[in-house]
Amino acid sequence: MNNPFKPLILVGTIVLVVLAIFLLAKTNQTLNTAATTNTVSFAGEGKVSAKPDIAIISASIVTQAVDSKSAQNDNSTKSTKVTEFLKQQKVEDKDIKTSGYNIYPQQKYPPYGGQPTITGYQVTQSFEIKVRDLGNIGTVLSGLVSAGANQVSNLGLQVENPEALRDEARQKAIVDAKQKAKTLEKQVGISLGKVVNFTENTGGYPYPMMYESKAMGMGGGGVTPDVPVGENEITISVSLTYQIK
Repeated sequence: MNNPFKPLILVGTIVLVVLAIFLLAKTNQTLNTAATTNTVSFAGEGKVSAKPDIAIISASIVTQAVDSKSAQNDNSTKSTKVTEFLKQQKVEDKDIKTSGYNIYPQQKYPPYGGQPTITGYQVTQSFEIKVRDLGNIGTVLSGLVSAGANQVSNLGLQVENPEALRDEARQKAIVDAKQKAKTLEKQVGISLGKVVNFTENTGGYPYPMMYESKAMGMGGGGVTPDVPVGENEITISVSLTYQIK
């Protein structure tokens, strides 16, 4: 004999199962929220200083002529002299890199409108030069101008391989944050659990020093500049977030 209430029992069973799943999920969400909401964060900072071991120089050769070929030939001649000078200063081929080469038409515009006419061409070849002998920076800067580089735009004093310094600064920052966490535990009387979040911010990189050549009307030229190298500082800030037990 068929039970007339069997469909109702089946529907009720399904409803109970759905409710049980919903309650289980809700309970799990509450537990997870509690585990991540009761947290506290601590900031730490680490600093490391080191003397630069390389200098990065940006220099350009700018030439002008009535036609592009003449401008290129003049630029090429000066480029060869610059490269030869750098090799005389023990700068290796791998440390002399062409960073840009441009040819621009020089145009003259009519006073009352109309189409401009090309009056000549300007060629610019730019170099990025890495100098490893920091005691020779001044000689290189002044010699570049004498060799034909009429734009020496900036000088950056850097640490070539800063990763070890970053690791040291990071370790100092983490120790600083952990020490603050231990101090708070004692002061407030709380118990901290595991670290649930970590963030890091790196800063403290040196800004390039500016140097203008005599050819650009800013002094220099035959005078060898004095370039103190000083020290570079790497700063890393971290944040450690702990669970509160």
